[in-house]
Amino acid sequence: MTEDVAYLSAVELIRLYRSKQLSPVEVSEAALTRIREHGQAVNAFCLVDEESALRAARESQARWLRGAPCGLLDGVPVTVKDLLLTRGWPTRRGSVTIDPEREWPDDAPAVSRLREHGAVLLGKTTTPEFGWKGVTDSRLCGVTRNPWDLTKTPGGSSGGAAAACALGLGTLHIGTDGGGSIRIPAGFTGVFGHKPSFGRVPAWPLSPFGTVAHVGPITRTVSDAALMLTVLAQPDDRDWHALPYDGRDYRIGLEAGVHGLRIALSPDLGYARVDPEVAEAVRLALGVLEELGAHVEEVPPPFDDPTAVFRTHWYTGAAKLLAGFREAQRAEMDPGLVEIAVEAEGYSLSAYLDAVAQRAALGESMRAFHRTFDLLVTPTLPIAAFDAGRETAAPTVQRRWSDWTPFSYPFNLTQQPACSVPCGFTNAGLPMGIQIVGPMHDDARVLQAARAFESLRPFRLPHEPRSSAVTADAAGGAREGGA
Repeated sequence: MTEDVAYLSAVELIRLYRSKQLSPVEVSEAALTRIREHGQAVNAFCLVDEESALRAARESQARWLRGAPCGLLDGVPVTVKDLLLTRGWPTRRGSVTIDPEREWPDDAPAVSRLREHGAVLLGKTTTPEFGWKGVTDSRLCGVTRNPWDLTKTPGGSSGGAAAACALGLGTLHIGTDGGGSIRIPAGFTGVFGHKPSFGRVPAWPLSPFGTVAHVGPITRTVSDAALMLTVLAQPDDRDWHALPYDGRDYRIGLEAGVHGLRIALSPDLGYARVDPEVAEAVRLALGVLEELGAHVEEVPPPFDDPTAVFRTHWYTGAAKLLAGFREAQRAEMDPGLVEIAVEAEGYSLSAYLDAVAQRAALGESMRAFHRTFDLLVTPTLPIAAFDAGRETAAPTVQRRWSDWTPFSYPFNLTQQPACSVPCGFTNAGLPMGIQIVGPMHDDARVLQAARAFESLRPFRLPHEPRSSAVTADAAGGAREGGA
């Protein structure tokens, strides 16, 4: 029963609360039970606050009994990635250099919206230090693991959120995405992750990595992501980058399908090396979209390899971040983070401004591309999940995490909406995903396409962590704290 309740969607929970067939207390207790049973094996949480969660669940239950829910998510269990400020809980950003004992009086905009809509906050999910890389491990929290195979990484930097999502350790999960950090772990763990158009979800304070960073949902269904985005996109004056609020409800039109849409396929963007199993899964997925009435066309690479452009932006953000820390603190940090910051300290102003100009040209080229095509589809990742605790899949030929994430970061540079949709499993039983990219500001179309695919290819999820090779003690555990 606990497992069944924990895997219900937010949409289903709200329906059952309204009909009084289920209560927020029952659902929160089920989520917390699964966190106690399975959370340690995957190491998805850096903080779990059972007392606060159950208090919020009881308050929600009282509102439902009065027939007066306070918002769209009243009583739905959610988690918050530990890069986002959360009132009363430390936000340590995966770093031993952050003092947990200081006061924590603020909520980030996304957290504020969840509270306003009655969501039950369970705890905070793990991230690599300051969210700097595409896997999830840190000196603070240890290694986060993939529930499909505990010897593998769930990806990152929202790896804790995705692992929790896949295992029913909460219903909705907030992630951040500066170079793929929602889509990478969604792809590796077989859940749905949406990176909204930049500015769609207000963010404060702005990521130290700047205007490539987005905030968005990680969920087990597309409908839940549409519901969650409807809440997260509500305005907050603290973000001066935010798009004008248009009042959109992303649930409306979600079932519109893809009939007649012009969908471009780029299987490798012209520069990526893709595992044959992944390539075949993506082609089969495009067949599903054709079956649904879309016009699919394989296209030449829409742009040149933007790796150097992305690294200039990303590494410069790391250098600016670390400039505020003493040398002794830097010595305690992830060596890879320090290395990219040191590399960026050698960049000239001219080189940085060249990268800014190249980024603008990339954005212009994609605006032009979408005058012909409604959507672009690529693999989410060129490979399946690899060994946990490593930055790269093939250390002898890959220097940094961005070497194995060629499909995600281009669309952080362009700020377009993009999602990862599960599309199958490798022969080893590891999830694979397709990435759907839409024109700037058209999050609704991306979600509609993802929902259409999901309607014919429902997502499959693990019911418990799978691997005898890693014990719960080795995996590390959640730290408990009070709000």
